[in-house]
Amino acid sequence: QVQLVESGGGLVQPGGSLRLSCAASGLTFSRYAMNWHRQPPGKGRELVAAITRAGDSSIYADSVKGRFTISRDNADNTVYLQMNNLKPEDTAVYFCQAVNGKDNYWGQGTQVTVSS
Repeated sequence: QVQLVESGGGLVQPGGSLRLSCAASGLTFSRYAMNWHRQPPGKGRELVAAITRAGDSSIYADSVKGRFTISRDNADNTVYLQMNNLKPEDTAVYFCQAVNGKDNYWGQGTQVTVSS
């Protein structure tokens, strides 16, 4: 079955960096666009970044532009989210999502906490 497993979350001080990974299995990874979403405490889920199947184009939420970078390795079935200059408002559970038309899969999420 399809599995998306996020890792790399944790506690970091403001201004710090984290790199999230999402390892995919059970699907043809290169056929799926990949997204990172986040859900802050008590709030709804929001799209943070998205990358095309080939990795040749990406988009970002305004709140993370210039600080976060999404990338993917189709040979390794993994998508990454490099997060720099983290702020307390980046605190959330981060989820990866694989999308191909009507096919839509989610990981279980990884917690990112930005606090001094």
